[in-house]
Amino acid sequence: MYVAELDRPWRETPFLFQGFEIQDEEVLTQLRALCQYVYVLEEGESAASIRDSKPRTTPAVPLKTAAPNFSLARSPTAPAIEAPSLEILKKHGPGQHYTPRYRDQTGIEQEMPAARELVTRTRQTVYQMMEDARLGHSLDVAGAKQVVADTVDSILRNPDALACLIQMKKRDEYTALHSLRVSVLALTFGRHLDFSREHLELLGLGALMHDIGKMKVPTEILNKPGRLTPEEYEIVKRHVPYGVEILEAMPEIPRASIEVARSHHERYAGHGYANGLKGDNIGLFGSIGAIVDCYDALTSDRSYHTGMPAYDALSLMYSGRRQDFHPELVEQFIQCMGIFPIGSVVELSTGGVGVVVSVNRKRRLRPRVALVLTPEKQPIRPAQMVDLMESTIGGDIEIRHVLPQGSFDINPIEYLPLSA
Repeated sequence: MYVAELDRPWRETPFLFQGFEIQDEEVLTQLRALCQYVYVLEEGESAASIRDSKPRTTPAVPLKTAAPNFSLARSPTAPAIEAPSLEILKKHGPGQHYTPRYRDQTGIEQEMPAARELVTRTRQTVYQMMEDARLGHSLDVAGAKQVVADTVDSILRNPDALACLIQMKKRDEYTALHSLRVSVLALTFGRHLDFSREHLELLGLGALMHDIGKMKVPTEILNKPGRLTPEEYEIVKRHVPYGVEILEAMPEIPRASIEVARSHHERYAGHGYANGLKGDNIGLFGSIGAIVDCYDALTSDRSYHTGMPAYDALSLMYSGRRQDFHPELVEQFIQCMGIFPIGSVVELSTGGVGVVVSVNRKRRLRPRVALVLTPEKQPIRPAQMVDLMESTIGGDIEIRHVLPQGSFDINPIEYLPLSA
């Protein structure tokens, strides 16, 4: 039996997920202790096909096996499965030990061909969605859901392949490729947080469509090569309600997915837009959307600024915790990306220089590096792959520090395993 909603706010309960299956008597006992009644989905009914848009009028229906003060009821407008709540962060807190749900199933080289084809297909899907939104046509939601499901498959097998591919950024294609990258980043982060597959698909769909409202913003303002005037900035901010309006008009898009579009510009201290939400009121999906959207914006070249290195972006976002972002969540994002994210140019303890090509999910300070310069700063051709967990050249090698973007004229893209 699937519990779709409680008779009290989810945040007042210990349940991690806002919507779940009753699988044992212990959960049923908890529900009886906390609630007078709950709303459930009828047998055979899909949670993803139901939207919560009207007040509930269906009375509670007693359940024979329940205690006298406990009943189960179903609303005809019961919601689709909700996003996880911020309570999920408790198991990632200090002193907590848990076994991650997901393990890499393939190596980055083995995953690269499928990931490369997926990026091409997703890019085409995003361009078509944006054109349809601009013209006021219905979006191909089924196509979007399919590329998101395939993206989930790839990230669950090995997230590093897509992480490498989204490093290939083009200044003149920012809006479309930004949506693709934000979806990949959100799903990689969701994997790190142990989201269920269903929650990953909800998050990925919302991230892919989070900026769809920009298609209603005048192009000359959206692509202006310079600082916006206050009046222009107010116009750009309207892309949030525009996007929510577009997505809410399509009942096949789950409510939880829309929260990414609704809240990705909200800020933890309440100074964001469009609703000025604050703290935990932003919700988990909205908070994730805010973090990954900002991270990609900071690290991407735009018409009016050059993107900063990933390490610097993460440092800046960390300094903005409690003001811009949920503090525990941004700390988890840094753990997810690694202290030295893929594409970082680093100097090693040997004096050699390399490019981080994959993350070690057990020991984040010891990624896999393509060694491109000797300690004397002479080129190594071809680059030498070094796993800092298993280094055999001179004993233990560590990363001394991250180098500024453009150091030694190194282009990290040239050393990522994109042609596997």
